[in-house]
Amino acid sequence: MDVAPRKVTTDQLAGAARAALGGGRRLEAVERLAGGTTKGVYRLTMDDATTAIAYSWQESENYWPAAEGDGDLTDPFSPGVGLDLFEASHARLASLGVRVPEVHLVDRDRARYPADLAIVEDFPGEDLMDLFNRDPRAAEPTMARLADVLAAMRRHRAPSFGKVAQIDKGGTSRAASCEEAALEFALRCLAEAVSRDRRIADARGRLEERLRELAAAVRPRAEYSVVHGELGLDHVLVDLDGNPVVIDIEELLYFDVEWEHVFLRLRHSEDQYRRLAVDDLDEDRLALYKLTQHLSLAAGPLRLLDGDFPDRAFMKGIAEHHLNEALAQLSVD
Repeated sequence: MDVAPRKVTTDQLAGAARAALGGGRRLEAVERLAGGTTKGVYRLTMDDATTAIAYSWQESENYWPAAEGDGDLTDPFSPGVGLDLFEASHARLASLGVRVPEVHLVDRDRARYPADLAIVEDFPGEDLMDLFNRDPRAAEPTMARLADVLAAMRRHRAPSFGKVAQIDKGGTSRAASCEEAALEFALRCLAEAVSRDRRIADARGRLEERLRELAAAVRPRAEYSVVHGELGLDHVLVDLDGNPVVIDIEELLYFDVEWEHVFLRLRHSEDQYRRLAVDDLDEDRLALYKLTQHLSLAAGPLRLLDGDFPDRAFMKGIAEHHLNEALAQLSVD
């Protein structure tokens, strides 16, 4: 399978880098960083060794095949792609005292680059996941501060639930509640997975019944916190003072705090998660969101593999793991 060319040259970013970092500096090198599926992420190195990160929302940088509902801000779970979502999420987190990369330049007029572009502060070195795996004791202060960050995000109360970019401009989500939105999303993920894997297809009826049972057990609530949505320690950088710096923020939501903690549990070892855990979570919401996220993390990678995403074995592994975990939920009392 051919991979679409996704290369940015020094010449293409030279003007934007000069505008962002100035001071007579000249862009010397551009390095593509691994991991992004919806935007290009590049480290810019100037001739005096100053560095910054460029985010490019060029269409060719998005590996996801187009799907119905893409870009629907009334759906909390539609793909969070674009400069507008980044700016709204950045503003909300900064207002809560959460450390996010400083923005050096935003170019939405495409005056300096043929796509929406942001150039932000760089934090070379390990992310928090790598630091913890290498030296848990050295990571301890940053983990404690990350727990404080999560507490600040949880304390915030929004007037409604949904994408931060949607709610902060006065909009609403189309579903009546967080649990209804999650159920709709789970059923959509189930339908996608059914079309791509026989095992899920064979269990479709039982999985749908289980989802509806779990959703029906959830008691009404109207407390909407700030939720990152995909907060792995690999989405947390560490600044020179040991503070956690939160990145990959476009999916930021106002939602049930349980959604965040389900992902934290799924993404991390028990030793990592216990440093971020809290005691007073709603078990019914946790159960619904756990199955929903397993289905999402099976269906999403399977859909991504319809396109030209290069690290195919990695994505197949994620899909296989969460597919099996979703099926295992059918035997949970």
